[in-house]
Parts: sequence; structure tokens; C-alpha cells
Amino acid sequence: MIIETLSVFPHVFSPYLGASIMGRAQARGIFSFAAHDLRDWTHDRHRTVDDAPFGGGQGMLMKPAPVFEAVRDLSARGGCAPRVVFFSPCGSRFDEGVAARLSRERRLLFVCGRYEGMDERVYGLADDVLSLGDYVLTGGELPALVVIDAVVRLLPGALGDEMSARDESFSDGLLEYAQYTRPADYDGLRVPEVLLSGDHGAVSAWRRKSAIERTARWRPDLLAGAGLVEDEWELARRAMGKGRDPRDPGNGDSATGGE
Repeated sequence: MIIETLSVFPHVFSPYLGASIMGRAQARGIFSFAAHDLRDWTHDRHRTVDDAPFGGGQGMLMKPAPVFEAVRDLSARGGCAPRVVFFSPCGSRFDEGVAARLSRERRLLFVCGRYEGMDERVYGLADDVLSLGDYVLTGGELPALVVIDAVVRLLPGALGDEMSARDESFSDGLLEYAQYTRPADYDGLRVPEVLLSGDHGAVSAWRRKSAIERTARWRPDLLAGAGLVEDEWELARRAMGKGRDPRDPGNGDSATGGE
């Protein structure tokens, strides 16, 4: 996969994407990354990318011309056109399903806004406009890094263990089960005995139960899409506490969060 960003702060990406799992995935050739400076598509001495909004108002907007020129130029390069992704508070909410869809693309270009936003006309260039949730950030660089991380983790070989991504939160509609490591007893807090038993079937059943209980407590809004059977719904009800119904769509709030 080819991943590119377009930003007025192109230097912010490499430190993160060169470290840990992201860095190893690049080294193995699982994806390549390039950060482009939007100012390279300006034509004045000051390399201006913003201007005051028509009609007045606070702050500055990113001008349309550099964005149009950059996206068109970059899209014409290489063997395939990229899927172009913008970020905006009014975009579609990013989730694991979107990450999975994007992970099947050959090339992605993330366009990162700044200041008070972007001239509305540039969104016509977008194949996707995404939001991490109902809040505002100072720019699109952090959302781009979040999406890139989530996408790269789903690429074959990126995690080393092909089962890793399958076992994580949201892979089956539930939060991930609770996990423990050594020591088995820390300050009187013991690891569940089943995890020490060596009985793989019992461990698997315990993990399913743990995932349902954690989801019921922290993200009950996910339960409706998790394919629970009747006894699992009862387990969820007990985990939520007396007087709460896990099948009530009003229980819990979705965790949201983006530019």
C-alpha cells in the first residue's frame, strides 16, 4: 500500500510512522509513506496557503488553489490514482469498518486542513470526508495519523501475528476481553484461575464472557450488533447492573472523537 499526506506541517508524521509497528511495517515493505508540503503548490514569495473568509469572521481559511493543484498533481503521479481522504467535523465517523475498507485500497492520500478550516470547494476532491468524533482539533495531522495507524494494523503481516487484529476490540462487535500478565498474584490481586489452567476451550469461553461483560459495562451501544444469543444477553444484563436493559439502544454513549 502507498500512503501519502498533504499538509503544511509534513514533518510531524515521520517520527510516529517510523517507530514500533509502523516502522517495522515500512521496513518490510508492507506500506510506503510520503509526506507532501502543501506550500510546494503555492506561487507567491511567501508561499501563502490561507486567506480571510468572505463575509468576515474569525481566523483564516485555507485557499482552494494550492489544494486543488496539489491533489490533481499527486493523483496524476504513480501507477494508480489515490483514494483521497479529507477530515472535517461534519464528515462520516471513522470506525473499524472504515479502517477495513481503506485497508483494501492500493493508495491513500490524506489531506490535512489547518486554521479555521478549508474553502468548501476543495471537498469536491474528496472520496471520503471523515471525522474522529464531535470535537475540533487544530489540524488534520492527528486524525490522519490515527487513521493511518488503524489501517496499517489491518494490512497482512503488519502485526506479525495474523490473529492479533482479529482478537482486538470491535473485530467481532465487542470490546476485547480482559488480559493479564505476570505475576499471577500482585498485591493480593489474582489473575483468573482459568487463564492458568492450560484448558484452551475454557480459556476461549472465559474470553467471550469477559468481552461481553466489558462491552456491557463500557459500551452497551455495541451489543445490538454483536450477535449475542439469549444466555449472552442475560450475562450482559447482569454486567450492566440492576434495572438496566442491554437491549435498550439508549444505554451508553458511543465513544467519539476528530477534526
